[in-house]
Amino acid sequence: MSYITYLFDFDYTLADSSRGIVLCFRNVLTLNGYTEVTDEQIKRTIGKTLEESFSLLTGVTDACRLADFKAAYVKEADTHMTVNTFLFPETEAVLTALKASGARIGIISTKYRYRIRELLDRHFPEGFIDIIVGGEDVKAAKPSPEGLLFAIGQLHADKASTLYIGDSTVDAETAQAAGVDFAGITHGVTTREELAAYPHLLISDTLEELPGLPLYRLPSPPPFCGKRD
Repeated sequence: MSYITYLFDFDYTLADSSRGIVLCFRNVLTLNGYTEVTDEQIKRTIGKTLEESFSLLTGVTDACRLADFKAAYVKEADTHMTVNTFLFPETEAVLTALKASGARIGIISTKYRYRIRELLDRHFPEGFIDIIVGGEDVKAAKPSPEGLLFAIGQLHADKASTLYIGDSTVDAETAQAAGVDFAGITHGVTTREELAAYPHLLISDTLEELPGLPLYRLPSPPPFCGKRD
């Protein structure tokens, strides 16, 4: 299959923001007396909305209290998130190769759009990413296909030539609901087996294996011709 539109999840797909996410959750949870939640439990919620995550971690279901948790988290994130978020080693080269091939690139995330841009502006020129759909841009979060379908419409893309790339079962469900092909990336805490339970084009440990990169490979080290110690 030939793809001309590549739409990505953000957290644990293009970037590792787990350090910032855990720190922000930890600060809010501790302030509210939830000191037994583990880092692993927090990481397992990445990709869900903040309300869903706090409900899973605390057992709270009251909408007003969850909204308070969310507001406190956003305040923490304004200080701690971007400085604790890093692109995966291959992200910049892979996106550059896709762009050079003429592909359109987009991001669909539950994360706020402005926070994604805050990081990407440090690595890419203005306009490099064709569209970013953040959590504030949709009425229904993933696995609703709303954000993914919105991006496809805005880019005048064809579903048959669109690939959605993500790290979680939520991403897999989103692609399935939108009717587009899915590629799973095991950068995060979701296992290969969990991703394989959903329709997928491929499941890979790296973005480098995305189709549409026939001419792209990370440089190999030169052959060693001398003696080894």
